[in-house]
Amino acid sequence: MMPVKSPSLKLFCLGSLHLAVAIALFVGVASGVPLVMAPQYKIDASVLKKLQELGIQPSDICSDEVFVRRVYLDVIGTLPTAQEVRDFLADKRATKRELLIDQLLTRNEFADYWAMKWCDLLRVKSEFPINLWPNAVQAYHRWIRTSIKSNMPYDRFARELLISNGSNFRVPQVNFYRAVQNKTPKALAQTVALTFMGTRIERWPEAKQEGMAAFFSQVGYKFTAEWKEEIIFFDPSSSNAQMSATFPDGKAIEFAPDQDPREVFATWLVSPNNPWFSRCIANRAWSWFMGHGIIDEPDDIRPDNPPVNPELLAYLESELMAGRYDIKRIFAMILKSKTYQRSCIPKSNKPEAERNFAFYPVRRLEAEVLIDALNQITGATEKYTSSIPEPFSYIPENQRTITLADGSISSPFLGLYGRSARDTGLERERNNEPNASQRLYLLNSSHIQHKLEKGDKLIALFLEHKKSSREKVDALYLTILSRYPTVEEATVLSEYQQDVMEKRRVAKDIVWALINTAEFQCRH
Repeated sequence: MMPVKSPSLKLFCLGSLHLAVAIALFVGVASGVPLVMAPQYKIDASVLKKLQELGIQPSDICSDEVFVRRVYLDVIGTLPTAQEVRDFLADKRATKRELLIDQLLTRNEFADYWAMKWCDLLRVKSEFPINLWPNAVQAYHRWIRTSIKSNMPYDRFARELLISNGSNFRVPQVNFYRAVQNKTPKALAQTVALTFMGTRIERWPEAKQEGMAAFFSQVGYKFTAEWKEEIIFFDPSSSNAQMSATFPDGKAIEFAPDQDPREVFATWLVSPNNPWFSRCIANRAWSWFMGHGIIDEPDDIRPDNPPVNPELLAYLESELMAGRYDIKRIFAMILKSKTYQRSCIPKSNKPEAERNFAFYPVRRLEAEVLIDALNQITGATEKYTSSIPEPFSYIPENQRTITLADGSISSPFLGLYGRSARDTGLERERNNEPNASQRLYLLNSSHIQHKLEKGDKLIALFLEHKKSSREKVDALYLTILSRYPTVEEATVLSEYQQDVMEKRRVAKDIVWALINTAEFQCRH
């Protein structure tokens, strides 16, 4: 094999080192993490029990370098800073992972990131085909984010969305009944079932669909004199009104003339005896951190799509109810489990290994998280556009993408990287599968090159005289990959800096090489 003589080519080949480096880090060698840890939670016991039945060996526990990056991205959708990585790696406390998880769950970015995810499911979008309009979008997003930040119990969160009445500008929760493409009782029932039961009732027998739709047959809509304001209310005089309905479990019920059927349904839905509500959100929470649900897809729960680990799902359901629907508590339990903290390098080639959570799944970063990471690294900003100009559609360039309220406000990057269109409320509407167009975009686009060339953060770093070349390289690695460079990587970069004396170009080229690695573009 011919030696690599070109400095630029040598730097690009640096990317090939990352797989070997990642493997060494993932197995916990770099930080001295024990390779075998006994299960400390019922979560781990349930997962390990199933793996033993299948004859599958779970992966080792990941290193601190991998964990700190993973948990920041999974909990707050944001890369850790170089200093945050340094502090975590230097911390010698045995409980530092648990302490970091608890800290991240209280940060403002947690509310930003999870509001984004819930806005996907609740279809928060101004324009066609949802047509909430900007005023309502801003109010709805603010309520969702505030609910997450205050850790509103999930049963209350669902109930408020289901039973609220009033102006869509002044009572944000009523936008749940506006953010649909079809406002018929059956369409509303389908939306409720998809969101809070994780099931697609269009597959049910027609009579069963009609029985549930009757709960939403008295939802009224009325416009006001204010531009695009709409009142959503209980309308007993509706021509669609029915005085009886049937719960999904088959139990029939009749309503009094002054009784809002939505309240009856909401009470049934959040009851501890309900077989759908707790199961749906427990399964969603697991899928958000582990890449796929115990029932997969997480919004396709049905009798012929059983959980791969019924014991695990039942435990999460019971803990959710025991904690009075405290979502952060369930998040913390999953994050602190050894199942979540395993390496992404499998120790078994059996196809059942991934489906039964034998290792952490490698997944590409969401579009919003990836562009925010690029801006965080370079100090650059982003421009956003709305397909139809409306009030409140102006977005400051320095606003983080995960904080965007409106699914109609977008950019070419977000479109290319599979951001959710927010039209259906389905989890799969977001596409995180990598493709060739995305790889070429990061390699060659003028958009990314402009960030690398004009980003003040990189230029300031490499023009600082008080730091050595190695300190500058360390800072880049910690900022981009959340780890220090290996000896081999540091050697390659040292030789490159000697060949290319112009510091701005050195900074740009190193960052370009690192952001084009799978190690940067994926959560692992």
